[in-house]
Amino acid sequence: MLRVINLRGRRAAGERLDYAAIVPRAEFDVAAATESVRPICEDVARRGIAALADYSVRFDRVLPTNFRVPTTALENAAARLHPDLRKAFGTAIERRRRVCETELGDTGGEVSVAPGAVIRRRMIPVSRVGLYVPGGLAPLASSVIMNVVPAKVAGVGSIALASPPQIEYGGLPHPNILALCHILGVDEVYAVGGAQAIAMFGYGVPGLCRQVDLITGPGNIYVVAAKRLLKGRVSIDSEAGPTEIAVLADVTADPVHVAADLISQAEHDPLAAAVLITDSDELAEGTQAELSAQVPSTKHVERIVQSLAGRQSAIVMVDDLEQGVEVANGYAAEHLEVQTADPERVASKIVNAGAIFVGPWSPVSLGDYCAGSTHILPTGRCACHSSGLNVRSFLKMVQVVSYTRAAFADVARKVEVFADAEDLPAHGAAIARRFFPTTRNQ
Repeated sequence: MLRVINLRGRRAAGERLDYAAIVPRAEFDVAAATESVRPICEDVARRGIAALADYSVRFDRVLPTNFRVPTTALENAAARLHPDLRKAFGTAIERRRRVCETELGDTGGEVSVAPGAVIRRRMIPVSRVGLYVPGGLAPLASSVIMNVVPAKVAGVGSIALASPPQIEYGGLPHPNILALCHILGVDEVYAVGGAQAIAMFGYGVPGLCRQVDLITGPGNIYVVAAKRLLKGRVSIDSEAGPTEIAVLADVTADPVHVAADLISQAEHDPLAAAVLITDSDELAEGTQAELSAQVPSTKHVERIVQSLAGRQSAIVMVDDLEQGVEVANGYAAEHLEVQTADPERVASKIVNAGAIFVGPWSPVSLGDYCAGSTHILPTGRCACHSSGLNVRSFLKMVQVVSYTRAAFADVARKVEVFADAEDLPAHGAAIARRFFPTTRNQ
């Protein structure tokens, strides 16, 4: 079911391997999609609610009675939750909050660079954020937790959330999404999806939604493209596209577990990537057999088969785990599972991954819901330079500069010299005038 990429023996032959180029990748042309969503974003900016109505009918096939979800709908959704689901939500929220509180860490601090010369650091929450929660192929209620909890812990004062309207729920977002909004105290909720939701947040819609300062949350390629288009007008968390799972495993791994974990992420989207990196023929063969056995019994067979058969999914055969680590770091997966004889040691060598899941009892599905970690993670090799959504994503650092007269006098001449060297005499005059008020700019 999975194609095989064989890297064995190529190092020994002296071949220089670029693992980032060799590993499987999906076709994910954000630049092309950006041009598709540009007219949508511009139309929302120009026509506001009328444009939202047109695109809601066109893309979601339903026109909400109200784009902003009434508070009563949130309350009713929470009241109708099954007790077991409410407990599961509670566990996920509590664990995510505890991890977020540790992420908050040092929110201040100061350093004295000289006597009387102090630089203080303040971490200030973003004033207003727009959170996006997908609702297309899967209504990701868990993304409400992953967005809202760190924003709340960071101290964000104004939180708006958007999720696509659903035909079967009368033009409201999925009830589980609404219920979690109510449980978490978010009452500014919009039944708006896709690029138009991002445009609504980025530009603001008069009479409906104020512009936000930061947009976070995962989505399809059009959501990602709209975020890229609006980056600069507002801040974004990252360009999180279709999900990825890589499993780095040796002969000790259970092929039943490996296949199940690959399937779990393939279930998200036909473009989802599922990659096994192994030095074991036995595991590779066993995993292929388990995929053939497990996939037919799953609910979303068609999309899973498309994902596993796509160019973005494969089994990568390596000479040994050392090469496997190199491949994993080159791939920089959103989710990386390490299922080896000594998973902690192997995991310690990973430097590029959105999140690392160590051992057979830490599957990605756990991280998707109740581990306490975030599931809004960088995809498309962005884990080489970006982190998953966390408390600090909602904070901005402001430096507060405080010098006494004596401390200022001690460094004043150095500043004047620096200003002269850059041919900015007014900078130097701003220093000199404090001691000699009649100083003229040169």
